[in-house]
Amino acid sequence: MESTVRYLTTLTPSRNYAQIVSMDGSAAYISEKMSEYGLKPTEQEFIVNGKRYVNIVTSVGPQEGSRIIVGAHYDVCGDQPGADDNASAIAGLLEIARFLKKHEAELKNRVDIVAYALEEPPFFGTSNMGSYAHAEYLHRNNVKVKGMICLEMIGFFTEEKDSQAYPLGILRLFYPSTGNFIAVVGNWGSAGLVNQVAKHIKNTSIAVETLKAPSFVTGVDFSDHRNYWKFGYDAVMITDTAFYRNKNYHETSDTIETLSFPKMQEVIRGVCWAILNIN
Repeated sequence: MESTVRYLTTLTPSRNYAQIVSMDGSAAYISEKMSEYGLKPTEQEFIVNGKRYVNIVTSVGPQEGSRIIVGAHYDVCGDQPGADDNASAIAGLLEIARFLKKHEAELKNRVDIVAYALEEPPFFGTSNMGSYAHAEYLHRNNVKVKGMICLEMIGFFTEEKDSQAYPLGILRLFYPSTGNFIAVVGNWGSAGLVNQVAKHIKNTSIAVETLKAPSFVTGVDFSDHRNYWKFGYDAVMITDTAFYRNKNYHETSDTIETLSFPKMQEVIRGVCWAILNIN
């Protein structure tokens, strides 16, 4: 995972929507890694403002029946390295891909692994997001999905006192004040999926918190899972809570040195167990 973060964060120029060479370089790296693991990645192409962008998609497990979607975006906001946001999640996604290919015979469901373009501004919240293109494709083709797991910033942890903020002040009464946990977030319709995923991450050494809330609570829909909700699919976000903890969010200080790879490893271990066991 560290080599992936290092590669993505040292791309020049930064992998934002305006830098097509770096966007394509990121996509090529992800595709090459999937191929190394014995998978067969494909490109889902879409055009925004006359420019070509791609989601990288691969699948593992039985090809028939319902699917589980696991995804993360690879672009950054502006001119910064984006170690936590979101190279950490792409590193985790690739590790999940490697693990699932190795344990393919144990999979009960087909798993589609997707790396998205254009999660960040100025396209966030619009139909130009790569995850919108993918979710809409599934819906249009009547694909049955058991659930979607979105990885969004999974690498920043701290033992500093009062380091954790929340969208609503009242949440401080029920959640930790120290930012040393991973969160599993979903809307009320996805409560069952939240519980299933969290149960398996709790079998690792990392602390886990869950939040089930409507999308009007600030931050609950701040990643690619929002587009799966839009098309009626259950979806959860695995996150270190982004700007509610990490002051490097969308800053040039979002560097590889700020990440905890041992804790990232535990998060991904738990997600892999969850994927193997989702009912």
